[in-house]
Amino acid sequence: MLLADAPGVQNAPLPTGQGARNLYFSLYADPAAQPDVAKSFIDDQIALARELPVDLPSNINDLQAWIEERTEIVGQEYRDYLAARKNGAPRRYFSTRAHALYFIKGVAPTKLVDGAWLYGLVRQWDDVAFHPLIKTYLEELGDGLPDKNHVTLYRKLLATHGCDNWDGLSDDHFLQGALQLALGHHAEHYLPEIIGYNLGYEQLPLHLLITSYELNELGIDPYYFTLHVTVDNAASGHARKAVQSVHDLMPRVGDRDAFWQRVVNGYRLNELGASTTSVIGEFDLQDELFDIMAAKSVVGKNMHSDYCRVAGRSVNDWLTEPAQIPAFLAALEEAGWIKRGEQVEHSRFWRLVEGERAEMFGVFSAYELQVLRDWITGNPDGGQAAGPRVLTARARQRTLDQHGLGTERGTAFPVRGLIRRHTGADAQDTGNELRVLEQQVAASSGKQEAMALLARLLSPEVHHTTVGLMATRMYTQLFDA
Repeated sequence: MLLADAPGVQNAPLPTGQGARNLYFSLYADPAAQPDVAKSFIDDQIALARELPVDLPSNINDLQAWIEERTEIVGQEYRDYLAARKNGAPRRYFSTRAHALYFIKGVAPTKLVDGAWLYGLVRQWDDVAFHPLIKTYLEELGDGLPDKNHVTLYRKLLATHGCDNWDGLSDDHFLQGALQLALGHHAEHYLPEIIGYNLGYEQLPLHLLITSYELNELGIDPYYFTLHVTVDNAASGHARKAVQSVHDLMPRVGDRDAFWQRVVNGYRLNELGASTTSVIGEFDLQDELFDIMAAKSVVGKNMHSDYCRVAGRSVNDWLTEPAQIPAFLAALEEAGWIKRGEQVEHSRFWRLVEGERAEMFGVFSAYELQVLRDWITGNPDGGQAAGPRVLTARARQRTLDQHGLGTERGTAFPVRGLIRRHTGADAQDTGNELRVLEQQVAASSGKQEAMALLARLLSPEVHHTTVGLMATRMYTQLFDA
């Protein structure tokens, strides 16, 4: 998104209707359930977006020049940012490593349905006018390769840093993801809005370049974000395909002005809900620690022995009410259990939660430990070395395998042919999803039936699974044939 991509990070999300979080999980669990609710949600968001300003040119023939100009502006702003950093300016977005991980968690609902708004178009594979948008969707899915599938990459990023606990975020954080799912599953009703939404989403924003740079600086693999810098380029990437789609799908007869207005409204939808900059701007290290400790207190309030007392009170007593957490941490600091401004190893409380003989080992996730570390040390880099760290392709695949993402039963992802026919006992083994899929595609009456079968497995809920990745590879090969 470009409209809200200002140099600062204080952009607040626009007011929106409630229910985005519930709709998100409802659509993910059963996309066919309550279609009227999903359509009403989209209509409500369009009504909100319709009032927003727009920076699109009035003539669609000027779109390509417009994105090239915007790309040039973003490039110059990024060069200015790099020059400022070289001259000693601090990071613009992330004050600490925990701040960066908070951002990764905060945008997870959107990133985990990356490209979903285009899903409903894969059934139009035999219409060349839809090919740029379908190709864009297939590239979001990595053409079926786990180390390129955007959702698989983001799942790995979350797992690596213990940021999996994102399902309790607010409606604003879920709005864009819910909108993308709803559009993707109701494409037949909202084609112009999808074209416009895609046009806005696939432009190169300044925040993508800056977040990639600062994540790498903090020792967090930025590959998911740098991948978008390359695939969204204005010359041949998704931004160019987005412009081409506007021209290809604009009706030749009928009310072209009304169609274009719907495209513009779809473009505006990008501005609703939490954005990159608003998620970054809402972070407060101490408040985040208080929230983490309050959540732990719900389970831990009855788990401690009474012999350990802080300021004359048992730990269980302190944890009885989450509202007491700030006072509890202050008491721990007063008693010397926490030594702010020093290395974490100097704090007895830290040694209880991290280390080989830590009595509370495993209670805190990697992300939660990073928040605690940054709060104790007060060090912008979390009191630990965090130099540039870009994973090689082999290292990235090894991490995928370690977390069971993009693998089959813990082994390297299988490279299989397009269609393999099985006979005898081998054909009777229906326990293997990949083999069953191959058999079903091989038994199809023709390309039309095979593509319809595969299209169902390219859904936002399935495409990152083992069978979904296989289906994507098969669909891609048939699509390009």
